[in-house]
Order: sequence, then C-alpha cells, then structure tokens
Amino acid sequence: MMSTFDKREEGFESKFAHDAELRFRAHARRNKLVGLWAAEKLGVAGAAAEAYAKDVVTADLDKPNSDGVFLKLRKDFDDKGVAQSDHQIRRTMDEALAKAVADIQAGR
Repeated sequence: MMSTFDKREEGFESKFAHDAELRFRAHARRNKLVGLWAAEKLGVAGAAAEAYAKDVVTADLDKPNSDGVFLKLRKDFDDKGVAQSDHQIRRTMDEALAKAVADIQAGR
C-alpha cells in the first residue's frame, strides 16, 4: 500500500519526466526552426533545406548541453561567407525557442 509520501514522490517524478520531455521537444523544434532560418540565409531551399535543418537538430544531439547548434551555424555561415553576428544567431535561437515552447503549449 502506498503512503501519501510515496504518492507525492511518484507525482514529482512523473512531473519531472514530463517537464524533461517537453524541454527536449522544445529544443528539437527550436533547432529545426533555426536550421530552416539558416538554410534560407545560406541559399538552400526545398528538400535540401529540410535536410540541413535535420543536420542542425543532429548537431545538438551530438553535443548535448553544449553550443553544438551555435557552433555549426557559425561555421556554416563563415564557410559560405554569410554575414551573421554571434548576437543575431543567438537571438534567433532564443526567438525560435520561445516559438517552439508556445507551439507545444498550444498543442501544435
């Protein structure tokens, strides 16, 4: 038989797991949005833009808890001679994260 404490603990664990899943989904969605934005700046369109966005998502998975996405974008922009400041890249990443969170909360 579960005590009240056990039920509360289980509830906290469930909420923690749910919140972690939402953070993961929001970051993956952010990375896709940022990847599509960067693809446009790089002159990539259509299926190639979708593939590039997937590469951006993978960059975050390859180096979790680091600046994997930022470093990929910075390198790709530099390699192609696309003028984007570090501030602009980070601002776009922040804006995309806010949009991703709003979309997830709205059930989209």
